[in-house]
Amino acid sequence: MRNAIPRACVVHDISGLGRTSLTAVIPILSSMGVQPVPLPTAVLSTQTVGTEGFTLCDLTANMGPVLDHWERLGEKFECVYSGFMACPEQMDYVARGLETLLADGGLAVVDPVLGDDGALFPTMSQEMVGKMRWLIGKASVITPNYTEMCLLLGEPCGACTEERHLKDCLKELAGRGPDVVVGTSMPLARNERGELQYASVLAYERRVDAFWRIDSSYVPVHYPGTGDIFASVLTGSLLAGESVSVALDKAEQFCTLLVRATFGQDLPAWQGVMLERYLPSLRRPLPALRCQLETA
Repeated sequence: MRNAIPRACVVHDISGLGRTSLTAVIPILSSMGVQPVPLPTAVLSTQTVGTEGFTLCDLTANMGPVLDHWERLGEKFECVYSGFMACPEQMDYVARGLETLLADGGLAVVDPVLGDDGALFPTMSQEMVGKMRWLIGKASVITPNYTEMCLLLGEPCGACTEERHLKDCLKELAGRGPDVVVGTSMPLARNERGELQYASVLAYERRVDAFWRIDSSYVPVHYPGTGDIFASVLTGSLLAGESVSVALDKAEQFCTLLVRATFGQDLPAWQGVMLERYLPSLRRPLPALRCQLETA
């Protein structure tokens, strides 16, 4: 029996400061009419980018007993959605959740949190990269940024920047299992000085053999958590029955709104975007559709 309100098992960390992971995932999904059921992977004092001396409490030992309990209760979820992992073993628990907790026809979303700007995040390792290559094969939707796409494929960052090559990379990842591969922060549009002009999303939908693209004017700032926010809005939209292209539009437009609203405010970038002020906009219709169908 389907739940009256769709439920998502969200396997992410909790970062106290930074508006990332569960502190972003839970309010976004709740605002979109989805019940988030957290399975925390770790508790951190802050998110890990742009900060020093953060604390991390690994919750691997708690994940198995939580899954045991939910399995005994016979719980099923319309979605299992994973993000930050504290160690490779946690990906085994995500895979177990996909096998035992996901309802028939449910949505399996893996955000392969590994790195950005050409480098691994401070807590990540090549072992984590290798294990993530295994986990994405069990997902229906994955949302790597450009760096993570390169890591998953074993490509040097910066080597694949041409649109045709990027499309081939997304298609290769889809060939490993996912039906939808969403590449964020794709370096598709640069000026003559090599500077980014747009922040682009390029996605491949294997079921219809189609690519989708959205370009947004580039804002020269990095806010942590925007990847979590994008993936969460995408997930909420797909659970609401939206098409992939409309879900991409909703996620991109919401992230753009947050970045532009936060940019220019006297706020440290490492504390993230002003999510709380704009959550109500998630229930409003999109003012326009900007996602473009690309030739394969």
